[in-house]
Amino acid sequence: MAVLALVWGSSFILMKRGLEYYSNFEVASLRIFFASVVMLPLGMRYFRKVHSKHYFPIFWVGFFGNFLPAYLFTTAQTVLPSSLSGMLNSMVPIFTLIMGVILFKSKTKQKSIFGVVLGFIGAIGLVVAQSGFSFGSNLSYYPLLIVIATLCYASSVNVIKYYLGNVSPLAITSIAFMFIGPFSLVYLLFNSTQFLQTFTVDAIPPLTYIAVLGIVGTAIAVLLFNALVKETTAIFASSVTYLIPVVALGWGLVDGEMITSAQMAFMGLLLGGVYLVKN
Repeated sequence: MAVLALVWGSSFILMKRGLEYYSNFEVASLRIFFASVVMLPLGMRYFRKVHSKHYFPIFWVGFFGNFLPAYLFTTAQTVLPSSLSGMLNSMVPIFTLIMGVILFKSKTKQKSIFGVVLGFIGAIGLVVAQSGFSFGSNLSYYPLLIVIATLCYASSVNVIKYYLGNVSPLAITSIAFMFIGPFSLVYLLFNSTQFLQTFTVDAIPPLTYIAVLGIVGTAIAVLLFNALVKETTAIFASSVTYLIPVVALGWGLVDGEMITSAQMAFMGLLLGGVYLVKN
């Protein structure tokens, strides 16, 4: 979970750097494309070893757990500050819990519910304290895009937990990206203007950021996340989104920012919530 929080908490800055040269859809497509290329050999290897009844759940995980959120987040990132994006992203455990109870009839301990709520309060408080209650004025419908993305993540987590319990995380991840990779490539070839100029000098730095985002922040991170879902609970695994604001705070420290007592207090609530969910 700590590694995932570090990787995903750093994804916003990588998206921003990519958006300095590429459009939001190009960044999302390149992100998925790089992840798919890395996972393709493994996807071809595991495809025949997985029962056909698992193909649709894996496609669901790929499309709603990776493909669609990538486009929603990069679009929202063109307007929203990272602090607000991180706060809204913390809704994943809430939606995971609700979907699990309503759609999958999962049994949840009372302290886990309390932990989810406590962590959500801590995540919101930490981001609000960090931003000074200033999120910008031009928000319009963009926060809704992230909310939709969190719903997609929540559905993906529950599908992995309840429909893919006997499938290895490596098989789920590699086949999922094999399914969605062609969609991103089609967009890049037929709808992208900058992609055809990728090998110019100006494109090298942003393309490098996106490559790191796709390979490390998407392919490897999703593999770790899928393993976390299978080894723990859907709610605990999705609680990694609570730690993303903590990582953002850490980047602020590296950049010379100060930590306030309010931020420390909310961080304590957040970590306490994660502890309750796990135990």
